[in-house]
Amino acid sequence: MRFSPTSAIQFGWETFKKRPWFFAGAVAILLVANFLNVGITSGVNSLTGGTLEEPTIVSNLVNLAISALILMGAVAFFLAAHDNPDGVEYSALWHPTPYWKFFATSFLTSLAIGFGLVLLIVPGLIAMVLFMFSTFLVVDRGLGPLDALKTSMEMTKGNRWPLFGFAVLTALIIALGVLALGVGLLVAVPIVGLATAYAYRLLSGGPDAAAAADARLAA
Repeated sequence: MRFSPTSAIQFGWETFKKRPWFFAGAVAILLVANFLNVGITSGVNSLTGGTLEEPTIVSNLVNLAISALILMGAVAFFLAAHDNPDGVEYSALWHPTPYWKFFATSFLTSLAIGFGLVLLIVPGLIAMVLFMFSTFLVVDRGLGPLDALKTSMEMTKGNRWPLFGFAVLTALIIALGVLALGVGLLVAVPIVGLATAYAYRLLSGGPDAAAAADARLAA
């Protein structure tokens, strides 16, 4: 199965245009959730004797726990939006199961990428591509952490360079969103989220999924 970064981005843009205010609203909800997370984490940090420069272990754990819940909702939402862009609702952002599998998978993925970046940068970039779909697999199939990481590696075979190019493109789109006074994120994040869901569906679903994705893109 061949993956095209530009086709994924195009899908994200075309789908976003169908319900722009709705998708912008979803991102606004996610941003508010992240701001609340910062507030809660800061409060816990103060209560446990931490500082801005040296947060406590407890506050870090609280931040990781809430961040995983928010990210889980985002993944579930964009998968639902990919599959049914006209019918998806904001309720899809609340997807708390299977939480612990997701938490462990996102933690291991972040650890692998972070460790690789600290070493020589390149290993971190490789890990980013290999494990790109690990959290999607937990939400979509309920896989455990190790199975999700392994399956993600298998899914990326034969498309790792295009997926790396896709990661660069999406990073640039997010950066442009930030530069546009931050408001651009209301457009950039949905495009990237929908494009990533497209990539996941294409590479995980076989020929039928690819044909359906291409038909949708042409519509």
